[in-house]
Amino acid sequence: MKPGGVSLRVTRIPTLLKVLLAVLVLLTGLLAETSIAVSAGTNVPQASIALIIDDLGNQYSHDSEAIRLPGQVTCAFLPYAPFTRSLAEQAYAARKEVMLHLPMQAVNEEPREAGELTLDMTRLQFNQTLQGDLAAVPHASGINNHKGSLLTRHPGHMAWLMQDMGRQSGLFFVDSRTTVYTVARQLANEYRIPSIDRKVFLDNEQTAGAIQAQFRRLLDIARREGTALGIGHPHEETLAVLRQELPRLADYNIRLVSVSRLIEIEHRRKGVWQASLSR
Repeated sequence: MKPGGVSLRVTRIPTLLKVLLAVLVLLTGLLAETSIAVSAGTNVPQASIALIIDDLGNQYSHDSEAIRLPGQVTCAFLPYAPFTRSLAEQAYAARKEVMLHLPMQAVNEEPREAGELTLDMTRLQFNQTLQGDLAAVPHASGINNHKGSLLTRHPGHMAWLMQDMGRQSGLFFVDSRTTVYTVARQLANEYRIPSIDRKVFLDNEQTAGAIQAQFRRLLDIARREGTALGIGHPHEETLAVLRQELPRLADYNIRLVSVSRLIEIEHRRKGVWQASLSR
C-alpha cells in the first residue's frame, strides 16, 4: 500500500457522502415542488372572464344590488336614465369599472331614446350626441352599444364613432353583437380602439335555470379560448345566479376581471397589437 493510501480513502468517503446527501436533498425538494404544482393545478392555465351588467340607471334598488355583486363586475349605464349619475358615482366608489351603454338605432322602428345615435344624423349631430352621452355617465372608461342592430352594420357611422372615441382619453369599445351583421369591432380595430365582443347573453330567457346554463356556457368558452365576455341585466333572477356563482370561480380555475383588463389579456394572448388604456 502506498504511503498515504489509507488517509486518501478516509478523506474521499466523507466527500462522497456530502455529494450524495446534497443530491438527495435536491431530489426531495423537486419532488415536493412537483407535488405542490399538481395539487394546486398550476399546470393548467387560468382562464379569464368579464361580466357587464347593462341597462343600469333606471331602477335604484336592483341596480344598487348589481353594483354590490362580488368581484370586478363592470357596470354599463344608460346616459339619461333617472339614477344614472348617482349610481355611476356609487359604482366608481365601489371600484367597479363604469361604461356608457350607448343607445343606437335598431332595425325595428322603436321610439327613440334619449341620447340615441341614428342614421339620419349629420356628422356634427352625431358627435354632439355622443359627447353629451359621455358627459352624462361619470367615470365612463368604455362604451358598449344598447340596441344598435341597424347602426352597427353601417361602416360609415361606426367609423364616426371610432374617430370620436379616438379623440377621448383611453376609451375602449365592446360590441354587444345585437346583429350578426355588425361591423363595429372591425371598425374599432381599423381605428386602433381597444375592443372586444360579447360571447354570451346571460338572460335572454329570464329563468334561473336558463341563466345558470348560459353562465356555464360562458365558462366553457373561457376554458376553450382563454377569455370570454358575458352580458347580463339587473333582473332579480340574474343577480341571484351571479351572487351564487361568482364566489365559486376560483374552484373552476377562472378569474373575473374588468372589461379593460380582459381586452389587455386577449390582445396579449393572441399576440396582436397592444392598445394602451392609460393614454
